[in-house]
Amino acid sequence: MDFARQQRDPTRHLIGIGFVILIHLLVVYALVTGLARRAVEVIKKPLTATILEEIKAPPPPPPPPKKIEIPKVPPPPQQPYVPPPDIPVPTISQEPVISAVTPTPPPEPPVIAPPVVAPPPPPAPPKPAVRKGIVPISRVSPEYPREARRKNIDSGRVIARLNIDEKGNVTDVKIVEANPARVFDRAVIDALLQWKFQADGEKYVGEIEVEFKLTD
Repeated sequence: MDFARQQRDPTRHLIGIGFVILIHLLVVYALVTGLARRAVEVIKKPLTATILEEIKAPPPPPPPPKKIEIPKVPPPPQQPYVPPPDIPVPTISQEPVISAVTPTPPPEPPVIAPPVVAPPPPPAPPKPAVRKGIVPISRVSPEYPREARRKNIDSGRVIARLNIDEKGNVTDVKIVEANPARVFDRAVIDALLQWKFQADGEKYVGEIEVEFKLTD
């Protein structure tokens, strides 16, 4: 087959036309999907360039200061020692003088005054065995007995002695005197056991007088 016949062969022309159409389809597809625009944006992005500065070496340390040597001054020459001339000392002859020696009396020993002793303070007066007139800091009034009401007893008087401990609590009550007898005793004992006195730091016995009076 010769060259002119090959040029007239329609198969070759169909292959070239198909290839051109395929290229145009790819270009149209790229425009439609935005692929070309993304490629342009990538191209348009600014390029970032980093400039690396040259690392400079630290300056060398300054040279050490030079020592200034001070010239030494020679010491002054020493003068030779010349001894002073010998001067004769005149001798004066004196006769011995005999003087009377007065004996010195020995000193008198110092007189030491005895120390002054302060008199001891007077002893504190003894506390009474039974303290009267004591005042409680907390008290409970005794109740008027029903027996006294039933017997029409309108008054009464009781004297009691209290054993009080170091803290001011009443530990025991004893009736010393009662008028009328054994009518108000229990009411007085029950009330006084609840009384409270100022703490004295020691135990003591106090005396209390309780009066009863019936009121309408």
